[in-house]
Amino acid sequence: MALAVDIGNTNIVLGCFHGDKIEFVARIATELNKTEEQYAAEVKSIIQLYDKDPKKIEGAIISSVVPPLSNVLKNAVARITGKTPMVVEPGLKTGLNIKIDNPAQLGSDLVVTAVAGINHYPLPQVIIDMGTATTFSVINQKGEYLGGLILPGVNLSLRALSGMTAQLPSIGLTVPKNVIGSNTIDCMNSGVVNGNAAMIDGLVQRIAEELGQQPTVVATGGIAKAIVPYCKTEITLNDNLLLEGLAILYYKNAK
Repeated sequence: MALAVDIGNTNIVLGCFHGDKIEFVARIATELNKTEEQYAAEVKSIIQLYDKDPKKIEGAIISSVVPPLSNVLKNAVARITGKTPMVVEPGLKTGLNIKIDNPAQLGSDLVVTAVAGINHYPLPQVIIDMGTATTFSVINQKGEYLGGLILPGVNLSLRALSGMTAQLPSIGLTVPKNVIGSNTIDCMNSGVVNGNAAMIDGLVQRIAEELGQQPTVVATGGIAKAIVPYCKTEITLNDNLLLEGLAILYYKNAK
């Protein structure tokens, strides 16, 4: 059994896996001011909450888009498992053929989801990761990572909408009753949900035109399940795509 840790801007996702089976998935808040000891205690408690023994974890792998926390979590995991985690960074074997201008600039989260996507779904494909930011990764028929798009995430847009206007309230992400809202809150809900769904549909169509063929579309990330049902494009929803990719990379690099 091994431990996967994905450090995101909003949440840190933890998962234990054995082979290709994910034993559990948990989330804790990303907080820059927490110490190594605090994270160690929190991660250990979560592992034990799922009736797992931290000392029986054979190894660990970490991906991170928050550089200040990378070593903090690496040391925290090492303290509770006794094993030094792998980190998704240049030098780790991924098997991914990256065709962007500077491959070193590709975020570790995008590398990991692309590895999982190539292993699990037909090519070409578009992977949409909906978290703090919404990212599109485009992989061609040869399995080459061509590039993608980066947009403000759904909740980020929602906070900007209320925070930068004088008369719009702060609201949570909820299911819209109709496309056409009849009050301010319904209008905001529909704009955010249906607007993002229409954006995804439109961008996938434009990507398909540029590729010259229809891609497989896979969506992941904490916000995806709130938006994907409103898309007209056929999209496969996979909440655990990143953890699956970390498991693949762990076994690819394990000695």
